[in-house]
Amino acid sequence: MKVFLTGATGFVGSHVAREAAARGADLRLLVRRTSNLTNLEGLNAETVIGDLLATESLRTALRGCHAVLHVAADYRLWVRDPDAMYLSNVEGTRALLRLAREESVPRFIYTSSVATMGFRTDGTIVDESTPVSLRDMVGHYKRSKFMAEQVAIEAAQAGQSVLILNPTTPIGSSDVKPTPTGRIVVDFLNRRFPAYIDTGLNLVDVREVARTHVDGLNPDLGHSGERYILGGENLTLRQILDKMSAIAGLPSPTAKVPFAIAAGYAFFEELIAGRILGREPRATLEEVRMGRKKMFASSAKAERELGFRNVPVYQALRSAIDWFCAHGYAPALPRVTVA
Repeated sequence: MKVFLTGATGFVGSHVAREAAARGADLRLLVRRTSNLTNLEGLNAETVIGDLLATESLRTALRGCHAVLHVAADYRLWVRDPDAMYLSNVEGTRALLRLAREESVPRFIYTSSVATMGFRTDGTIVDESTPVSLRDMVGHYKRSKFMAEQVAIEAAQAGQSVLILNPTTPIGSSDVKPTPTGRIVVDFLNRRFPAYIDTGLNLVDVREVARTHVDGLNPDLGHSGERYILGGENLTLRQILDKMSAIAGLPSPTAKVPFAIAAGYAFFEELIAGRILGREPRATLEEVRMGRKKMFASSAKAERELGFRNVPVYQALRSAIDWFCAHGYAPALPRVTVA
């Protein structure tokens, strides 16, 4: 099977690429001229230089493919130019879907995000049926992913075979950038996490996310136009820090910061770091606003219809910690204990 894959240089995309290659897929990978190719080392695949914002140049690359795995996304919680994020996440997805239709590609897998779900402040566990609208989306990343997801749903309603996968918060090795979630791990390992806020996330092993993406190439799995949450364990931030403490042998923070203080810190970080110094802030108002809702979710639908496996997150956290330490993001650990 010939598969066109976007986002292979990124965290989730690199795991998807390796899983697909291991199963014998003939991979054609979209990369930019400026892409960091570290995650592609040793991978037997064809690369195509291009950009989602110039999709006509990709027509030849899609021709003859059996499926598209559209994993690429602009995943940042602070951005100087929000328009660029919408162009990439929304218009790039729209254009790729159109091109796949025109080239008669039979299957399109769109990687959305659990961020598009209707989370609540009380920690209710949500699923794909929980009511949600664009006005519930906090920040440009969530808004852009929600809008892109609607584009994918509309394409499916028009007859295109589109499977929509919504990973929660993937964790594991090879988070080169790192992602915002990976930065939590890196900051903890570098002892730059003195306190926490009362929030929660669903952590999922990135390898299970990748496996289900490749399973989804089977047109008999799932229903076109429907969303599928790929999740793992629902954990408060304090529980996540405690798990990392047990793995790394480092102390877990005990001080809880009120949201008002966290928001004040984030405001000045955005002002000084983002606008004056021109670097990414260590904390953003968007992150704090998102933190008011515990992002707890159920993957039961994906387990029933796609064969997704909800596994304990310990091994994925350990893989992430080991990888970050081995690649110089954090000091080598004095020991690794068993949780």
